[in-house]
Amino acid sequence: MLADFWNYPVVIMTGYFSVVVLCLVLAMALFEMVTRYKNWQEIKNGNMAVAFATGGKIIGICNIFRYSIEKNNTLLEMIGWGMFGFVLLIIAYLLYEFLTPAFKIDEEIEKDNRSVGFISLTISVGLSFVIGASIS
Repeated sequence: MLADFWNYPVVIMTGYFSVVVLCLVLAMALFEMVTRYKNWQEIKNGNMAVAFATGGKIIGICNIFRYSIEKNNTLLEMIGWGMFGFVLLIIAYLLYEFLTPAFKIDEEIEKDNRSVGFISLTISVGLSFVIGASIS
């Protein structure tokens, strides 16, 4: 009876949802450590550039986990590939900073430069599709 319980689609979906939400919270905490500004304080203050960049990170992480759920059979594989994809997003963010030596990405986003925030959003979302498609 209990073994059958774990095979119901709603139970499986709830399990994946719960785990991904926890992974998302962890990932956002790690992104908070990578950026020089405080995401949630800046968003509270109305900084749209930070909202764009943070929203892109959230969509990107969730998209990677979407692919990971679709392509893996176990919860641990899904978590492993999803978190590996998240690490690749962090690397992409650091490369974005490195490849734009004319200005500092974090400083521009903190100053509410919405153009830089929007490009950060598109990089996170765009690369999440590439990362996700690469998950095996």
